[in-house]
Amino acid sequence: MEIRLDGRSALVTGGSQGLGRAMARTFAQAGADVAILARDRDALEEARAEIAGVSEGAKVLALSVDVTDASDLEAAHAAARAELGTIDILVNNAGTSAAGPFESVTDEQWQHDFDLKFFAAVRLIRWSLPAMRERHWGRIINVLNTAAKAPRANSTPTSVTRAAGMAMSKALASEVASDGILVNALNTGVLVTKQWEHHHGTRGAGLSWQEFIDKTGSTVPIGRMGDAQEFANLALFLASDAASYITGTAINVDGGLSPVV
Repeated sequence: MEIRLDGRSALVTGGSQGLGRAMARTFAQAGADVAILARDRDALEEARAEIAGVSEGAKVLALSVDVTDASDLEAAHAAARAELGTIDILVNNAGTSAAGPFESVTDEQWQHDFDLKFFAAVRLIRWSLPAMRERHWGRIINVLNTAAKAPRANSTPTSVTRAAGMAMSKALASEVASDGILVNALNTGVLVTKQWEHHHGTRGAGLSWQEFIDKTGSTVPIGRMGDAQEFANLALFLASDAASYITGTAINVDGGLSPVV
């Protein structure tokens, strides 16, 4: 089955690298115009050039923005709409995996994590819904983590903010389904991204990059770490007409690692 997004437009936060970049590239290759949002201007421009180079005539807009700044984010959303005309597909992907012992997490760290992962998504959804309702078509994909379903010790604040995002996704899906808007979450497992390069530095003492990836992948039932393209393939399906009866779900993309389905 070939999945196409011709005539659609997508906005992807955290779009300059990793999962966000893979999703934006996959959407563009399927015919969608895309806006990628992130903070690093150089990384954004590199991603924009790469995505434009592999797509066939799709518009690719790169916007530098701090998603924790409400006014900055609103301006970026307005700029994306002005350039692309509509936002049919919204992917809330910005975030980090900040985690530590509960008593070590400060009020400021809690607030930053909610601003980055939860309130940025809430705001973008709020600004995107009216036009989606008007067209009676929309796709919202919230990128979370399997910790939203199965939080571990020393996983705050990220497990809590991800769980909030999952609850919000479910509540919203029920509210907007009759308007032709589908809302789903994708929960990441161990996928090879830039964040794992950082983990290699902190957890992979004495191991080469490949040895670290192989060791980490050996803990996954499927026997390896996943890659960003595998994640993007599922996002493409959920963003398309092919997924017309799927909403209110939180799908683990983790090779079977999570104990909770």
